[in-house]
Amino acid sequence: MSKVNIKVLAEELQLSVSTISKALRDSYEISDETKKKVMELATRLNYIPNPYASSLRKKKSKTIAVVLPEVADNFFSLAINGIQSIAETKGYHVLIYLSHEKYANEKTILEDCQSGRVDGVLISISSETKSGDQIHKLQANNIPVVFFDREEESIETARVTTNDYECGLIAANHLLNRGCRRPAFLSISESLPICLNRIEGFKAALQETGIPDADRQIIYCTDNDSMYKQIKTILQSDNRPDGLIASVEKIVTPVYLACHELNINIPNDVKVIAFATLDTAPILDPPLTTITQPAFEIGKAAATLLFKGIEKSTFDLSKEHMVIPSVLIERESTRAAN
Repeated sequence: MSKVNIKVLAEELQLSVSTISKALRDSYEISDETKKKVMELATRLNYIPNPYASSLRKKKSKTIAVVLPEVADNFFSLAINGIQSIAETKGYHVLIYLSHEKYANEKTILEDCQSGRVDGVLISISSETKSGDQIHKLQANNIPVVFFDREEESIETARVTTNDYECGLIAANHLLNRGCRRPAFLSISESLPICLNRIEGFKAALQETGIPDADRQIIYCTDNDSMYKQIKTILQSDNRPDGLIASVEKIVTPVYLACHELNINIPNDVKVIAFATLDTAPILDPPLTTITQPAFEIGKAAATLLFKGIEKSTFDLSKEHMVIPSVLIERESTRAAN
């Protein structure tokens, strides 16, 4: 599918390119009736203004977009470093967008990326994302897209992830081997593939061990503002978990704060393990056991694939799926009882 440009609009309406351009800019030289016709056609054909058209006739924008759900997460900071390490060697700028875990923001960002501002997109989807429509539009406009960490599984393109199912299994077995019999999995989403895969691994480990369904807790902490209160309520319940798996590192702080507030000892009363790349994990009180994802390597690999798609239009990104394993790092937060 070719891009709809001003020439297409001009031919359709049998007007000059200059008239179309002025109408789109709401020029006083153009009648209201003509402006209305131009805008209606532009909307119907999904025309997207391209402020970079003149420069792009001769060369690429030399910019890639990186769409992130947040940057407070240390994982994404490290991933950006990996992406930047490749972009610099290619002479490219990196334009970072934040969806703040909102699909509406992500949709607006991806619409902006269709304008010619960027030559390719690296994306880790928001926790609200359930549709790949905007990414399909990018692909239709020959803008390559690569997923890293969080993916939309319905889209056929390259992706670089970690072994989420196996890590969910490893985290659960680690707690079970340390004596936990009522472990809980704290997830930030009911739809994100990374969370679903980690949950499936968690459930498989508990089923294999024979943990009753009543003691298999999966808790969705989807609201950042109320996460602390929610975790505190869980820890005060009659069926309080004796082990917690945090699906992402932003859950760690409210868990530690709630335990401190309630005078719950980690690891004697509850053991804690998190999917995290926190630099501070070894110096927390107690030091935090983590499933540590290779964030830098994931970002670097994703950028490498994206540039292959940018530099060679015949390169088939849909055949590229890299899985870079994460590592369990044991620390005091899951120490077995003496």
